[in-house]
Amino acid sequence: MDWKIELVSIPVTDVDRAKTFYVDQVGFHADFDERVSDTLRFVQLTPPGSACSIYLGEGVSEMQPGSQKGLQMVVASADDALAALTANGVQARGVVDLEWGRFVYFEDPDGNAWSVQELPASYTAPPE
Repeated sequence: MDWKIELVSIPVTDVDRAKTFYVDQVGFHADFDERVSDTLRFVQLTPPGSACSIYLGEGVSEMQPGSQKGLQMVVASADDALAALTANGVQARGVVDLEWGRFVYFEDPDGNAWSVQELPASYTAPPE
């Protein structure tokens, strides 16, 4: 049986500001934005090429805005990721070279923390 992570909650204070940040600055695709009721709005966004999406909204999470830490995306080039993020106004830091990859770091407007990893050349993907 496969166990796939497909959706991760991102707690934010301002849904429109966060959606604009993730779509216009980071480059995520806006999949879904629906106000279900006066107290419930669900927004789903997906990084290019990812099978996992994030969601944010109103009435969708009990986490405090900015409390999501340690989220990670994998890219082919950390240098290209840093260039793309900074060109779009994201305050990204890096590139940091570590034995297990090259990393770029950034936070969304609420302080939710992301890392972007370029895998080392020696990385071998697990069998499917």
